[in-house]
Amino acid sequence: MLEIKGLTKTYDNGVKALNNVNLSISKGMFGLLGPNGAGKSSLMRTIATLQQPDSGSIVFNGIDVLKDPQALRKTLGYLPQDFSVYPRISAFDLLDHLAVLKGFTEKKQRKELVEGLLAHTNLFQHKDKAVSGFSGGMRQRFGIAQALLGNPDLLIVDEPTAGLDPEERNRFHNLLVSLGEEKVIILSTHIVDDVAELCPAMAVLSGGQILLQGNPLDLIQQVSGHIWTKTVSQQEAAELEKILPVISKRLFAGRTVLNVYAEQAPEGFVATAAGLEDVYFSCLSNHRSAQAAA
Repeated sequence: MLEIKGLTKTYDNGVKALNNVNLSISKGMFGLLGPNGAGKSSLMRTIATLQQPDSGSIVFNGIDVLKDPQALRKTLGYLPQDFSVYPRISAFDLLDHLAVLKGFTEKKQRKELVEGLLAHTNLFQHKDKAVSGFSGGMRQRFGIAQALLGNPDLLIVDEPTAGLDPEERNRFHNLLVSLGEEKVIILSTHIVDDVAELCPAMAVLSGGQILLQGNPLDLIQQVSGHIWTKTVSQQEAAELEKILPVISKRLFAGRTVLNVYAEQAPEGFVATAAGLEDVYFSCLSNHRSAQAAA
């Protein structure tokens, strides 16, 4: 169990990245969903002991993370948003080197560990190739392999599928699912489908604040019956956005599809099945409206 209470962080430039963040995260996959600049990476870096908050507490399985960061690092796996690798070093040699840094000093044990992780991430056949020459998806899978060194109880992956093609994204999803439910796995992303497909628990973060937390299916149920849709021209869309609570719009066949959150159907709109995107966009829309009114 990961318990985060009252976490606040303001950077030297005055940006308040985290504002009284409170979260309880159990074993299994947890989705942290939010737009770019929401504070997701700041929260991940703080949990991973890469920066200190101004106030608050983080406790993981009895470890006071802020007081004893080294204890957490022994049981932490972390794939940051920007995962850099050494040039011209093979996947096996790089993972072997990282295993040494992690404390695996016995050569035979380390070889078995490295080969096992490369096999688990479907990279064994590429073990002699330089990681710097891997595709984006292969590099992300290697990132998970290094994060799994030492069989951590807490695994953090920050924006892992951004930029991946659909096939590589699917491979990465299957890899995350294969890790099972015995770890606390935090998936930080701005991609709604990642959370919808993988996570039985989630939260929405924006402006450094937790706006919503719960089970995706329960959250979808809460907005069901209040989502209405209409396909219009771009000009009509601009006019309707001025007078209706539009939560999202997308293009389809050259026309604009508007989704509105309302108790009753606006004129010309029809009911549509709610999804996690509607939960997410209505949450962000309500937050922006509250900020504008403040």
